[in-house]
Amino acid sequence: MTEPPAPRPAIPMAVPMAAHGHQIQRGHRTVLPAEPAAATAALAAALQATGGRPDAAAVAALGAVAAQYPAFLDGWARLAQSAHLAGADVEAYAFARAGYHRGLDRLRKSGWGGTGRVGWADAENRGFLRGLHALMVTAARIGEMDEAERCRQFLLDLDPEDGLGIATAPPLVAGQRLGADRLP
Repeated sequence: MTEPPAPRPAIPMAVPMAAHGHQIQRGHRTVLPAEPAAATAALAAALQATGGRPDAAAVAALGAVAAQYPAFLDGWARLAQSAHLAGADVEAYAFARAGYHRGLDRLRKSGWGGTGRVGWADAENRGFLRGLHALMVTAARIGEMDEAERCRQFLLDLDPEDGLGIATAPPLVAGQRLGADRLP
């Protein structure tokens, strides 16, 4: 007589898909590893040298940081912000998108897998979240309002504590350029 087959393990319930295309699971929290000290020092030096000016020289200085440290998420985010403020709309969007995709790769390597929280309260996550915010802003600037809204919702889902103040910020308008006071 043969033994009955072993019971199959239960299949976990699917995590619902949010409107932005990523699954968010309550309870799981991801914190990215700290950025290399040399990259953060290079960014600080570039920001200090440019004095926050929204001009081509600032974009070039921050571009040099992104080129030297291409995995450095805050470098891409600050570059996108600088290009946005300088009026280089398409470049700002491209820089934000590059940082966003590099950020998703880093999150996955850190165990995120498309689910869970990534909070602003954890300083290590701020480069990614700042980059996602830049993608939201630059998408709106070039009229991609569906993408801007997906980014907004993704930010709120990733960080329900809303460390960036997204929920209370005035709504974005297609073609709008935000000032430095509205960029994290």
